[in-house]
Amino acid sequence: MPPRTIAAEQRNESRYWDDVADAWAARDRDRSWRCYADALHARWLAAWLPSTPTTYTLKTDAFEEVAGERGLYATLAASTRTVVSMDLSTAMLAHARRRYTELHPLCSSVERLPIRDGVFDVIVSTSTLDHLATLADVGASLAELRRVLRPGGRLMLTLDNRSNPVIWLRSVLPHRWLRRARVVPYETGANCGPARLAELAVAAGLELVSVGSLMHCPRLPFIVLCRALDRLASARVNAGFVRCMLALEALGRLPTRFVTANFVSLVATRPR
Repeated sequence: MPPRTIAAEQRNESRYWDDVADAWAARDRDRSWRCYADALHARWLAAWLPSTPTTYTLKTDAFEEVAGERGLYATLAASTRTVVSMDLSTAMLAHARRRYTELHPLCSSVERLPIRDGVFDVIVSTSTLDHLATLADVGASLAELRRVLRPGGRLMLTLDNRSNPVIWLRSVLPHRWLRRARVVPYETGANCGPARLAELAVAAGLELVSVGSLMHCPRLPFIVLCRALDRLASARVNAGFVRCMLALEALGRLPTRFVTANFVSLVATRPR
């Protein structure tokens, strides 16, 4: 594809995510669901972040910091000196910076980062690469993340799990149908199961530490339930419901974990 066409596509994508950012920043909804998602990801990160303080951490989008009740910035900032939040959307970064003034914004595509090799001690990518068009794009982005990761540094990543029948069905149905039915709130892209993600990571030059599962709560029905509770129930009831959703992560210990999980989680390092 000619560079001019690539640049035009990136501008269109950036404008799309600018609109998503403005919409999420302006709305007061999905509080319980976002509390659950923030708590779930924070717990996962706490299990895999390095035990000793680091210098530079990259987060590959600013969505949680805009849409979340707390986001993940505080969790990351507690373990590192500098948190860089990369996003294709300038609006997403601007909204995130209003909430977290010490966050360092970087407007860029994950497929081509304007960063020298080996800068980051930690890279966190929560459901970023599953907005790319193809698995080839995912593989190229993994190679780019490896490039900017220091030798011995750690990558923590989640991707939509195609081994989950609901995610698989969503992937094969026309996206315009799903948007019209309000099944998906924004554009989705490539996804795969755990074995394929592991293959892509190894091909990108990463060394696997863990391939796991995350978010075993059935997403669509529980978002609907959360919205009803946000309207009708007390904060105490909502907090209890969030704890119940988090308890469903026990399904991750079963042989069926990749059937029930919404995300594949991957932890990898750049070999020394």
